[in-house]
Amino acid sequence: MNNNEILLLKLGEVVLKGLNRRSFEDKLVSNVRRRMKHCGSFQVYIRQSTIYVEPQTEECDMEAAYKAARQIFGIVTVARAVPCDKTMDAIVETAKTYLADEFAKAKTFKVESRRADKQFPMNSIQISQYVGGELAQFFHKKAEMHTPDLTVYVEIREKHAYVHAPSVPGAGGLPIGMGGRAVSLLSGGLDSPVSSYMIARRGVELEMVHFVSPPYTSQQALDKVLELARLLTVYCGRMIVHIIPFTEIQEEIRRQCPEEYFTLIMRRFMMRIAQAIAKDHGAKCLVTGENLGQVASQTMDAMAVTGAVVDIPMFHPLIGMDKEEIVTRARKIGTLETSILPYEDCCTVFTPKHPKTKPVLALVEAEEAKLDVDALVADALANTEKVAIRYYED
Repeated sequence: MNNNEILLLKLGEVVLKGLNRRSFEDKLVSNVRRRMKHCGSFQVYIRQSTIYVEPQTEECDMEAAYKAARQIFGIVTVARAVPCDKTMDAIVETAKTYLADEFAKAKTFKVESRRADKQFPMNSIQISQYVGGELAQFFHKKAEMHTPDLTVYVEIREKHAYVHAPSVPGAGGLPIGMGGRAVSLLSGGLDSPVSSYMIARRGVELEMVHFVSPPYTSQQALDKVLELARLLTVYCGRMIVHIIPFTEIQEEIRRQCPEEYFTLIMRRFMMRIAQAIAKDHGAKCLVTGENLGQVASQTMDAMAVTGAVVDIPMFHPLIGMDKEEIVTRARKIGTLETSILPYEDCCTVFTPKHPKTKPVLALVEAEEAKLDVDALVADALANTEKVAIRYYED
C-alpha cells in the first residue's frame, strides 16, 4: 500500500438531479462517512461529482474501506488513487512508483487523462501523450489504444493531480435515505433478500418483517433469516427485523377454511400485519419477493386478491425476472449460499395440494369471514419481537 493512497468515489445518477441535487449529495457523503467509521479515521468530502476518502492515520484499513465503498448505494465507480503535485514530472514519477506492479504484469498500456482544472496548461490529449511517452520509455512497454492490458488514469483536479489504475464498479442506485421508508417481507428463500436489495438500491430505508410458526418452523430457520438480514445491511444499512408469531393464524385457517384457499388467506393476513407495522413506523409501501407466475400464489389473480387488503402501495421488484436472473443477483450480493440452506419457513407450512390460481375475491372474503381477523392480527402484533441488525457496530 502507498501511504498517500486515497479513494475516489464517482457519483452515478445523483449528478442528474436538479435543484435538489445538493440534498442527495449531502446524504451520500453522510452515508460514506458512516460506513468508513469501522475502517479508521478518514476525511470524506465532495468536489466536482467525486467523493474523496482520505485516510488521516496510518492505522486506517484501506482494504476494508475499498470494499465498503463498493457497497454504498449512490456510488457508481471506486478507484484507489495517489495524489501528487500538478506538474508533469510529479505525475510521471507518481505513475512509475504507484503502478510499477501493474506494469510488471502488462504487455501493453495506454493513458487516459481528464482535465477538470481548465487552467492547467496542457489539454487531456497532450497530458496522455506526454505521460504515455515517458512511461513507455521507462517500463519498455508498448502503447495500445484499443485493447491495452493496463489503462493508466490521470485526473487534473482543483488542488492536486491524481494517478490511478482502472476503477471498479460501485453499487450504483441512489443514497439510502432519499427514497422513503418501506416494509419488506423477508422469508428464508432466494427471492425476498434480492427484492429487498433492489428496492433499497433506489434509496429506500427498510423495516423487515418475518413470520415464524413454531413448532413447524425451527430456530435454525429464524437464524437463517437474521443472517440474511445481516448480509443485506452491508448495502442497506442497519435495520429492524419484526418477528411475527404466525402459528395461531395458520392453525386457525386450517381449522376453518378450505385447503385450496389456505395460501391466499395466509398471505392476506401477512399483508394486513405488514401494513400495520408500516403505518406504525412511517413506511409508505410494502415490498415482496413475488415473481409473476413462479408459484400458484403469484398469478395475477392471486396477487390481486392478496393485495386487496392493504391501502398502501405494494412493490414487487422481481415481478418480471426469471429464476436464473434472481440467482445471479443473489450470488452477486452474497445472499445465495445462506438462502439455499435447507430450513423451512412458514410459507411451506400446510401447503395445499391444489391451491386456487384464479381466485374470486368475494369467495375468498366469504371464507375469511369465518375467522376473527381483527383479533388474530392484534394478537400477532402484540407478541411481535424486534431484533436490531447491524453489520458493523455504529
